[in-house]
Amino acid sequence: MPLYSFKAVNQQGKLEQGVREAIDENQLLLELQSQGLIPIKIAISEHKTFLGFSLGELKHRLSSKQIVDFTSELATLVESGLPLDRSLTILIEITENNQNLNAIVVNLLERIKSGKSLADAMEMETNVFTKFYLNMVRAGEMGGDLGGVLHKLFDYLERAQNLKEKVTSALVYPAMLLLMSIASMLVMLVFVVPQFKDMFESAGQSLPIPTQIVVAVADFIKQYWWLGIVSVLIIIQVINWQLSSPIRKKKIEGYLLKIPLIGDVLLVKEVAVFSRTLGTLLGNGVSILKAIVIVKEIISNSLLVDIIGKAENDIKQGSTLSLSLAAFEVFPKLSVQMIKMGEETGRLEEMLIRVADIYDKQLSNSIQKMLSLLEPMLIIFLGLMIGGIIVSILLAILSVNDLAL
Repeated sequence: MPLYSFKAVNQQGKLEQGVREAIDENQLLLELQSQGLIPIKIAISEHKTFLGFSLGELKHRLSSKQIVDFTSELATLVESGLPLDRSLTILIEITENNQNLNAIVVNLLERIKSGKSLADAMEMETNVFTKFYLNMVRAGEMGGDLGGVLHKLFDYLERAQNLKEKVTSALVYPAMLLLMSIASMLVMLVFVVPQFKDMFESAGQSLPIPTQIVVAVADFIKQYWWLGIVSVLIIIQVINWQLSSPIRKKKIEGYLLKIPLIGDVLLVKEVAVFSRTLGTLLGNGVSILKAIVIVKEIISNSLLVDIIGKAENDIKQGSTLSLSLAAFEVFPKLSVQMIKMGEETGRLEEMLIRVADIYDKQLSNSIQKMLSLLEPMLIIFLGLMIGGIIVSILLAILSVNDLAL
């Protein structure tokens, strides 16, 4: 979606401005008005972009770790019995070395002093707090247990952050192995092979076919290295173009779920996120229909979002969540059966959290299984590539020696 910059006046007569994503100007206009703002100016954002990312937005957006730390500190202060405004005042002092977070906390305190709830104050911060976060806070305020809800939010966000870090750290070794191997091949092709080329040609004998192939590849890379960079940029733009269409994106993500190992990891991750988010929302008094609407915005796979949306319509017509999910045969049978058991026993939120715990563990196992196969495959493939280059050079050296004898 395009980015729009806006200027608006809040109910206290203060000017607010920022950048938001929206389908068009009318959608952003309605969104601002629903938040009690009076829009003054809306225009296409002039933030510079690189490969589809807004540099201005990235500069001002908080990282997931910063949001986790902020939630933890606020939960601790509120649970200790301090009033919300006093808690935010302390947070302003704590975060004075973090300019972006400090500015957000200052804004929250000003809005709360003017009579807004914490959820409403957070909602006015552009692209900082998710709808899941906002609805959890709103439920905590309505139920009189803001500290407890913030603590649950912290647990949820910390789990998500730990999972992300686990996946990232697990991929570091294969990524470094791949990069170092590619760098080694490029060094051999660009610097080592040309050293032997003149010697091969002066021998006056046709080189072995493997050596000819390696020399041709080395010459091509040396002369047309820029084609590699152009090709990568074109591929990135093609991928962005494919993903820009909801129909194409849904098809691609549907194909990804069918790929062995990779599809299992993606599906298990989404099921875990779906179950934990829905269970957490239901456990804090959010209605199932409203919770499903929020969950749809958190799930990243378009095919699963479509399925959850159809489940929402089925529930409106009197069906149950388990029956609707079972009809599509995409969600794992165990998760559907456990959801059905939760519905029958009146403990749906508890069962959803159990499903999330099960699939969190399964996700870790699936990632380890995938990496245990990926690492030796990478080593063998790259070993064959580097070994092939070395063997082709040795064959040429041997042929030159035979000619000399």
